[in-house]
Amino acid sequence: MPVEFEITGGEVNDCSAAPDLIARLPDAKAMVADKGYDSEWLRAQITKKGAQAVIPRKRNSLKSNADMDGGLYQYRHWVENAIARLKQYRAIATRYDKLKRNYESMVAIACGTLWLPM
Repeated sequence: MPVEFEITGGEVNDCSAAPDLIARLPDAKAMVADKGYDSEWLRAQITKKGAQAVIPRKRNSLKSNADMDGGLYQYRHWVENAIARLKQYRAIATRYDKLKRNYESMVAIACGTLWLPM
């Protein structure tokens, strides 16, 4: 379930917003991400926060994935499932709102409904 989110422009890379999100997140034992977040400075920030970085390396990387915990990486599907559930809301999937604050409010409401027990 979403704990924190940040709305960025469509042309902005996700890695550029990651440091602010990591700084705002509560303490965690591990942070799981996909290959798009494979960078040494991001791994260093996660380690400095006191968590284990569970990020697979890109295919062209000089280092191997030997130090990555494959068991923890399997939990990444929870993130994908949460995004899929958010996209069930038509206003979020199509982004009808022109203003960032309105869209951000809609995402916050949808995230709140994900936390409700079913």
